[in-house]
Amino acid sequence: MRKLLIANRGEIAVRIMRAAAERGIRTVAVFSEDDADALHVRHADDARALRGTGAAAYLDGEQLVAIATACGCDAVHPGYGFLSENTAFAERVEATGLIFVGPRAETLALLGDKTQARALAQSCGVPVLAGTPGPVNALLARMFFAALPDGSAMLIKAVAGGGGRGMRLVRRIEDVAEAHARCRSEAEHAFGNGNVYVEQLMPRARHIEVQIVGDGSGRITHLGERECSIQRRHQKLVEIAPCPSLSEDVRDRLTADAVRLAETLRYRNAGTFEFLVAADGRGEEVPYAFIEANPRLQVEHTVTEAVLGVDLVGLQLELAAGRSLAELHCEQAELPAPRGFAVQVRINTETIGADGAARPSSGTLATFELPSGLGVRVDTGAAVGSRTNSNFDSLLAKLIGHSTSPRFADAVARTARALAELRIEGVQTNIPLLRRLLAHADFIANRIDTGFVDEHLADLLPPGGRRSVGAAIATSSTVRTSPRSNDIGVGAAVDSTDPLAVLHYGKGAAIDAGVSVVAGAAPTERRPPDDFDDIALDGLCALRAPTQGTIVSLAPARVSWS
Repeated sequence: MRKLLIANRGEIAVRIMRAAAERGIRTVAVFSEDDADALHVRHADDARALRGTGAAAYLDGEQLVAIATACGCDAVHPGYGFLSENTAFAERVEATGLIFVGPRAETLALLGDKTQARALAQSCGVPVLAGTPGPVNALLARMFFAALPDGSAMLIKAVAGGGGRGMRLVRRIEDVAEAHARCRSEAEHAFGNGNVYVEQLMPRARHIEVQIVGDGSGRITHLGERECSIQRRHQKLVEIAPCPSLSEDVRDRLTADAVRLAETLRYRNAGTFEFLVAADGRGEEVPYAFIEANPRLQVEHTVTEAVLGVDLVGLQLELAAGRSLAELHCEQAELPAPRGFAVQVRINTETIGADGAARPSSGTLATFELPSGLGVRVDTGAAVGSRTNSNFDSLLAKLIGHSTSPRFADAVARTARALAELRIEGVQTNIPLLRRLLAHADFIANRIDTGFVDEHLADLLPPGGRRSVGAAIATSSTVRTSPRSNDIGVGAAVDSTDPLAVLHYGKGAAIDAGVSVVAGAAPTERRPPDDFDDIALDGLCALRAPTQGTIVSLAPARVSWS
């Protein structure tokens, strides 16, 4: 492998470039029309422009393969997100004679369908949650919920994709139809596949994932587990390696199950197998269940690297080039034990409302001073002068604190110290929430589960953020289109759970159409300006959205003629 195209952007593109440079591999970056000034472009040996803007440019597999071929690349690394789990892209890369740095296309196809992954687990004797074997319509979802024991809850989940999109928790049978419709809409929008299935909810569970690597021969090595329970609306905020509260019995069972699943697939390259573990039990009787697999590098790979002293991205490149685990001295018996604990916090350009919803923020980084010192690492794709782009992920940086101490609290203290040193000006971030989280006594004691953030949100929000900041799902306002025309009320349903999506609503015009809008408040009205007719066209006018988001529905609230 001599030259590598990185089919991604941001901090993960920079991370891959560093691993490649250490191995003497030249790198080619790609960038969309609205991403030419991004940091990853400057880190590469070569950079090529993509036609198009936003995520769509990075999802153009044909264009990416054409650039890789034209540049004389040997391989393509997809990073995570975008096309990293796209079967057709992996097939296209390998059909062109290039190396795809990831699992085989057939592995992507199987694990990319969560119902097929469930079936694989069952065939291997790995426990799964009660659920449906395939996609369901709203009627079947309702029937499944009705058959659950009293007091149970249910998750509706997209068959494809991940990252918390296309997922809804249902606690009442009368909510099934609406939640099912919403999940289908989100899944179709995010993944191009609207199929959903259902699973019984495991209450008060930890989210534990096992990192594995394989060389395609059937030989598998696990690199331990990560604790990913600190989530907001199914999206991870903090990750820990290893889990401080996992018993050795449960750890052994989880890692053995992950290895068995990977061996069955003759897994190639890096991946994770994810489980839910009952949060309030210990010993052999603790219930746990496989939920899904991610056949790619994970955002949180950094904490595994810290405690084991391995380069996971480097391993990916070596394995893709054909080297075996034995040649890489990466067989299970050669792997070191974890040294201490590592904590990663995700710094996003967003603020969190009192209802737990994220509101994306934008701006230019006027100050971006990164912390340093023993056991501190920051991965980022930004620098002073970088401007946030709402067409892409809100992740600004990942801060990792590692301590070799056997006390988890010491790793938390180091991460908190580093977070306190980090200075960001010009854009709002979730740092206030993260700082309060790291100081929370239950977090320091690792008394957590996947509902921790929602349960303790009032404690985690800074004093000024405890009131509602207007992150409501729907907002209604009355707009008087002209003194001589009709009144039309419009309800804009904004998908506030998707701060990473392409944001178009309200970009077309910056016109104050006489609307006074406060998200989540009662509709208000004020007199339009005298020149209002100048901005009206055939009875239409601009309506500003009260918050960023993706419009998933638009319906008239009322029409009255004057």
